[in-house]
Amino acid sequence: MKKAVILLAFSFSLFTLTAQDLAVLKYKGGGDWYGNPTALPNLIAYCNENINTKMNPKPETVEVGSPDIFQYPMLHMTGHGNVFFSETDAENLRNYLISGGFLHIDDNYGMQPYITKELKKVFPDKDLIELPTNHKIFNSAFEFSNGLPKIHEHDGKRPQALGIFNEDRLVLLFTYESDLGDGWEDPEVHNDPADVREKALKMGANIVKYAFEN
Repeated sequence: MKKAVILLAFSFSLFTLTAQDLAVLKYKGGGDWYGNPTALPNLIAYCNENINTKMNPKPETVEVGSPDIFQYPMLHMTGHGNVFFSETDAENLRNYLISGGFLHIDDNYGMQPYITKELKKVFPDKDLIELPTNHKIFNSAFEFSNGLPKIHEHDGKRPQALGIFNEDRLVLLFTYESDLGDGWEDPEVHNDPADVREKALKMGANIVKYAFEN
C-alpha cells in the first residue's frame, strides 16, 4: 500500500509540472456534488482569457476515492447537503493534498456542518482556520483587500475563507457564506449583476492561480 501511495505521489508531482486542468469532485452522502453545472466551465473560460491558463473548457468529474484525482492540480467541490467520506476516500484525499494537490470547497448553502465533520477524517489533527485578508490567495491575480467577497446572501453572515495547511502550504480552501459558484454560473441562472459576477470570477481566478503556483 505504501509503495502504491509513493508511486501515485511521484506520478502526481511529475504530472503537475505541466498540468493545468480542474476537475469536479464527486462524493458520497447524498449531497448535490453536481450543483452549479455552468459554474466551473465559466470560471475556466474566464481564467483562460484573463490569467493565461490553458485549461480544458469541459472539466472532468472524479470520485474522491479514485487515483484519478492525482491527475489534477486542483479539485473543486460544492453542494448543499450531506457529505460522506469513507476511510479509503479520506486517505486518498489526504495523500493527494500532502503530495501537492489543492481542494477548493465552495459551500452552496447548507454544506458546512457535514464537510467540517468529514474533513476530520482527512486531517484528524487539523482544523479549518480563517485566512487573514493579507493572505496571498486574495491578491494572486486580482486584489481583494477585504478578503473573500460576498456574492449571495443566505443567513446574513459575513463571508469566510477557511483553510487547512500542511507544512505551511494552504492545501484546502473552504469558502463559506460567499457562494462563489453561484456567481460563476450563467447570468440568467441567478440574475446577478455584472459587477457581482465579475467579483466572483476574479476571486475564482485568484484561487486557480494560487493553486497552480503553490
